[in-house]
Amino acid sequence: MSFPAKLLNEGERVVVSTRTHPKALAVPLLVLVIGGLLLTFIGMWATGLSNDGLATGIGVVCGVVSVLVLVRYVLIPFVAWLTTTYTFTNRRFIKRSGFISKEGRTIPLNRISGVDFEMGVVDRIFRCGTLVVSDASAEGRVELNDIPRVEHVQLLVAEELHQLSQHGRNDDGT
Repeated sequence: MSFPAKLLNEGERVVVSTRTHPKALAVPLLVLVIGGLLLTFIGMWATGLSNDGLATGIGVVCGVVSVLVLVRYVLIPFVAWLTTTYTFTNRRFIKRSGFISKEGRTIPLNRISGVDFEMGVVDRIFRCGTLVVSDASAEGRVELNDIPRVEHVQLLVAEELHQLSQHGRNDDGT
C-alpha cells in the first residue's frame, strides 16, 4: 500500500506506510464462521418443523439478525481495517481512516519525542506489535496496535528522527 503522492508536500518522501496486521480480522472471521454454522443449524432445524408459518418466521428473524450481526461485527471492522493507514514521512506522522467520512491526524516529526514498541506473546507469533509514538502534545502518545514488523518500523522511524536531529532541521512537517 502506498500513501497518495498528491498528499505529500514538496520534498517530502514516505519512509514507511502500513495498516494494522490482518490478525485484527480474526474476531470478525470467527463471528462469520460461527454465525454461518449457527444459521445452518437453525435452518436445518426449522425445515423439520411441521408448521410452515413458524419456519418462515424463524427464517425471517434469523435473516434480519444475521444481517445486523454481519454488518456490526464483520463488515464495519473489515472496512475500518481496510481504510486505516499509518504513514511516516521524512517530515511527519499521518494517521488516516474512514471510508465515507474521513478522519486524519498529523504529528510533525520534530514534535515526536520517542517511538517505542511493545510485543506480547501472540504478537511475536504473528510478527506484529504496538508502536507507541510519544510527543509533547496534550494527548501525549499515540498507540498504533497490531503493526506488522513493528521492530523494523520502529527502527526506520527512529533513524528518520535521528537524521532530523543531526541535520538540525526545524520544519513543522507541512
